[in-house]
Amino acid sequence: MTRRLCFHKNALRCSIDLPSSKSISNRLLLIRALSRDKFDIRGLSGSDDTRVLEEGLQTPSETVDIGHAGTSMRFLTAYFAATGQAKIVTGSDRMKERPISELVDALNQLGADIQYAGQKGYPPVLTSGKPLSGSSVRISGNVSSQFISALLMIAPTLPNGLTVHITDDTVSSSYIRMTLNLMLQAGVKAEWKDRKIIVPPQQYRSSGFTCERDWSAASYWYETVALADDAEILLKNLSEESIQGDAVVARIFNELGVETCYLPEGALLKKYPKQTSRFLFDFLNVPDIAQTMAVTLCLKNIPFRFSGIKTLKIKETDRIAALRNELLKLGFSIEENRQGVIEWDGKYTIPQNDISIATYHDHRMAMAFAPAAIVFPGIRIEDAEVVTKSYPNFWNDLKSAGFDS
Repeated sequence: MTRRLCFHKNALRCSIDLPSSKSISNRLLLIRALSRDKFDIRGLSGSDDTRVLEEGLQTPSETVDIGHAGTSMRFLTAYFAATGQAKIVTGSDRMKERPISELVDALNQLGADIQYAGQKGYPPVLTSGKPLSGSSVRISGNVSSQFISALLMIAPTLPNGLTVHITDDTVSSSYIRMTLNLMLQAGVKAEWKDRKIIVPPQQYRSSGFTCERDWSAASYWYETVALADDAEILLKNLSEESIQGDAVVARIFNELGVETCYLPEGALLKKYPKQTSRFLFDFLNVPDIAQTMAVTLCLKNIPFRFSGIKTLKIKETDRIAALRNELLKLGFSIEENRQGVIEWDGKYTIPQNDISIATYHDHRMAMAFAPAAIVFPGIRIEDAEVVTKSYPNFWNDLKSAGFDS
């Protein structure tokens, strides 16, 4: 389904009820599955990714198809290995192109017998009923933090616990800190020093959790305020005290003229007269907001240089290539001078009137480009329903804010 978006209001005033964090929801689901106490999770994300993981944890089927859900692929592979379940974990064609060898090798170091059903190093994978017995693994940190998070969450259930030795620099380390924080709230202590994380054998115990609202989803509303001439948006129940790395968007957008006021009912976003002349940022720990920032900065005519984004190439799509392709349709030529670095020098050309943005089966492409309707009325977003992967109510929320589609 394609959506054609327009925005005609002079002033934007609305309240948005953001979805819960799928990153937190997915970790809590895995922790609960590994816990003897099946605690309540309040405000669980309604995203496709969370639904797929929950179904995968519960299904008696030998084959588990997770579609596009990368987190589910990593977390379920570790879970089935830790619980001695023989399963075939598969997914979409794109999922079969996303590497998983670092996680599989680590689990096999612990005594698992995981095989590949297709191309070596990529899904589908076949787990066995062989119990895990090892207590130490070595794993690279520069491919996906989800590999490390998956190992950490199963670690306290292993007979001797687990020591994870990270062999190089870690990408998206904020997500590892999130994992350890949730484990601690569930009664499991760990020690992270330098490149070594030690998790002794323990039991998960919790009386329940309430999921935070999603700061990644909030980024699209920060973008909307930044692009509008006059805007004030209340993001209900969004808290300044967050374990999500993407909460950094509040500080980042402060440089782009968006002020955040924290109220008892949530975060109030307001326009104010401030704008940086050039934007430099390392997204190594928060790659999920890079697309939002690239679109915002181009449409505000702010030259930029992004580093630390090489992992975007192995997401739902090659997000660097996708960004460059679609921003070019808007007249912005983005340079990729070396791996993990893109930049824009501030030059642009006048685009054609009929603009249609491809989303490449990537929810973040759809949501990052949607607010561009403020600058380019009539812009079309292809495969618009892909947003259900993380933010099922996104289009309804946009409509409530004054966007026509």
